[in-house]
Amino acid sequence: MPLRTPYFIFVFLAAFGFAAKAQQTEIKYLSGTGSDNTVDWQFYCTGGMNSGKWTTIPVPSCWELQGFGKYDYGFAKDSVRGKEQGLYKYEFFVPASWKEKKTNIVFEGSMTDTEVKINGRPAGAIHQGAFYAFKYDISSLLNYGGKNLLEVTVSKHSANQSVNEAERKADFWIFGGIFRPVYLEALPLNHIQHVAVDAKASGEVIVDVKSTGGDNVVLQLFNASGKKFGNAKTAKISADKAVITSKFVSPKLWTPESPNLYKAVFTLYKAGKVVHTISKKIGFRTVEVKQRDGIYVNGVKVKMKGVNRHSFHPKSGRTTNKQISITDVLLMKEMNMNAVRMAHYPPDDHFLDVCDSLGLFVMDELAGWHGNYDTLTGTKLLKEMIDHDVNHPSIILWANGNEGGHNFDLDHLFTEYDIQKRPVVHPWQLFGGFDTQHYREYNYGIGNYENGREIVMPTEFLHGQYDGGHGAG
Repeated sequence: MPLRTPYFIFVFLAAFGFAAKAQQTEIKYLSGTGSDNTVDWQFYCTGGMNSGKWTTIPVPSCWELQGFGKYDYGFAKDSVRGKEQGLYKYEFFVPASWKEKKTNIVFEGSMTDTEVKINGRPAGAIHQGAFYAFKYDISSLLNYGGKNLLEVTVSKHSANQSVNEAERKADFWIFGGIFRPVYLEALPLNHIQHVAVDAKASGEVIVDVKSTGGDNVVLQLFNASGKKFGNAKTAKISADKAVITSKFVSPKLWTPESPNLYKAVFTLYKAGKVVHTISKKIGFRTVEVKQRDGIYVNGVKVKMKGVNRHSFHPKSGRTTNKQISITDVLLMKEMNMNAVRMAHYPPDDHFLDVCDSLGLFVMDELAGWHGNYDTLTGTKLLKEMIDHDVNHPSIILWANGNEGGHNFDLDHLFTEYDIQKRPVVHPWQLFGGFDTQHYREYNYGIGNYENGREIVMPTEFLHGQYDGGHGAG
């Protein structure tokens, strides 16, 4: 009997490990994770530099920075713009064990129109819009336990003119390519689709949960030391939805000076058994706007001191990495700044993670620069942005486009899609109780500050291009 015990323990542990793995989302990267970690895919560029031949390209990347296609600045005339396509191919293996799961392919960002095929069959409709994460359910297209072929066609100039108006006719460099990571996520058939959390400074928590199947869902918080914080809270699943409400006593609040975070673990049960578990980092904080007075966070009036930031690096274009995000946030904090505006589109997820953990207020922005998305396109992309970014405590404001690139038909959707009902601004306009006008003379600015009706918060007022020493100056 003693000789058989180790084998029994090994089998038990192996089975336990398999069961635990089956309850979690499994992630398999097809690309690298950023500019410092890439994977070579087959690549064919249809025009410009190094075009007309199959070769390889690191993914993620902007293909211009890899020697392909044509460099374009947003102010270039349409007649001279590069409108080449990039054709990508990549073979990947899917475990046989995934056959009983739902498998999505996820693109964190691709410029611009992106057509995806798996084993020669379309994964779904062409995605238009560069800066937004999107996914396809490819469960029925996969060869399980064998090789699969991913083919992606990326058109850097969109067939949707409103996308070009919002993203590509602007005062910044415009690129092409799969510039953010691509990965597979394998989910149990009964799983948590999405959670949106509103954690107030009072300790009150409301969570909207969407699931596929399941009977009930349980929330448990853990503090920075990994200890349970408060009691677990259970909510019943009805029509694949649930609302969790709870009250936690004396949580440590999130601010830029003290960016306290908690891990929220959500567990889905079916017939008394755990079928799926996910976790999110959250922060307790309350944002309030008082007309003609200011922005209050956790009951304290705050003055926003910050910069506009492009997701950009001179060696890799729009493709960045977490270390670049850390370096940028630390630089801002060393300059005694407490805020950053996303200019002029949503950032990489890791940048928001760093703002959460190191402490910076964020204005997250739907793309738009003098031009804007049409309502149908903007509605879809706005939902993708909010679904992706909603739980970051660093985000305290949304921006609907930049300098006239505002679609007013979308304003009400920010409130409808966002469980936290964050304030919305129109940079360069008087809107929502904010005067955000850009590059105004001192006399105008001080006059509006002393006598105007709005909170004065210019979202741009000094430009690096013209100061004689910064950037292109």
